[in-house]
Amino acid sequence: MILITGIAGFIGSHLAENLDYEIIGIDNFNDYYDPSIKRDNVREILSKKKNVIIEEGDIRDKNFLNKIFDKYKIEIVVHLAAMAGVRPSLKKPELYEDVNIKGTMNLLEIMAKKNIKKYIFASSSSVYGNIKEVPFSEDMKIDTPISFYAATKKACEEINHVYHSIYDIDTINLRFFTVYGPRQRPDLAIHKFTKLIYENKPIEVYGDGKQKRDFTYIDDILDGIKKSIQYLNNNKKVFLTLNLGESRTVELSYVISLIEKNLSKKADIIYKDPEPGDLPITFADISKAKKIIGYSPQKEIEDGIKEFINWFIVKNK
Repeated sequence: MILITGIAGFIGSHLAENLDYEIIGIDNFNDYYDPSIKRDNVREILSKKKNVIIEEGDIRDKNFLNKIFDKYKIEIVVHLAAMAGVRPSLKKPELYEDVNIKGTMNLLEIMAKKNIKKYIFASSSSVYGNIKEVPFSEDMKIDTPISFYAATKKACEEINHVYHSIYDIDTINLRFFTVYGPRQRPDLAIHKFTKLIYENKPIEVYGDGKQKRDFTYIDDILDGIKKSIQYLNNNKKVFLTLNLGESRTVELSYVISLIEKNLSKKADIIYKDPEPGDLPITFADISKAKKIIGYSPQKEIEDGIKEFINWFIVKNK
C-alpha cells in the first residue's frame, strides 16, 4: 500500500488515479484555495478507483499520523503535502516552516519508527534560487534560496538525507518544474490567466513577460513519479535528487499568446513591477532522471496548453 500525502491536490489526485497500487491518501483540505475544488478532486478519484481510501487530517498532527500508520500496512510514502507558492510564503513564513518542515519531520519520524523504507519527496525548482548558470543540474550548489517556500523545500531535502543516513530510508527527492494541466491550482499562472481572459477581465503580469519557465505537463510528472516508485522497489541504499521538467524554456508572454489562441480571445495585460522571490528563469537538466529512472517527457507546451484549455472550458460551461 502507498501513502499519498496531499492526495486531494492537483498532482496528488492525478497520481491516485494513475497508480495500480492500493492507496491510502491523506489531506487536510485547507483553505489555501477553495476546499471544494479538492473535494471535487476526491470525488473524481473515488468514482474511478476502488482501491483508494481517503482520510482527512493534517501532517502536523502526530496523533493522526500514528493512527494512519497503525491502521494501514504502508510500504511506500509519496509526500506531496505542503504549503505551496513562492509569493504567499513571503507573507506567512512561520506557517510554511510549520507545515513543510515540521510536518515532513513528523512523517519521517513515524516512518523510522515503523521501519518503512521507501520514500518519495516532492521538492521544487525554486530551490535553485537566482543561479545564473542554466540548465539547472542536481549537483549545483544551491545555498541561495530567495523565498521561504524554496528554503523549506531545500531544508526538507537535507532532513531527508539525515533520515536516509540514520534509518536507511530509501529516498528520491523530485524537483518539479512548473507543473500544469487539468486540475492545476487556480492560483497558478496558466489557470489564473485562462480564467481571467475567458471572463474578459485584465490579467496582471509581474515584470515584462520575458521571464522564462520550464513548464512541465502533469502526465510527464506522473511518469517521473511512477518510474521513481519502480526504481525504489527494485533498489536499496538509494538517495537521489532528480529534476522533473521538460528541459525547454518558454517566455511567459508566449504562454499567454497560446492561451489567447486557444480561447480565441485577446488578453488585456497590466504590467506590474516584479515580485520578490520570483525567478527570472527555470530550466531543468533532466539527463540524470533520464539515465537513472528512464524519465522521458513527451508533452510540448503547445499541446499541453490546448489540453488544459479544453478541460477548463468543459469545467466552466
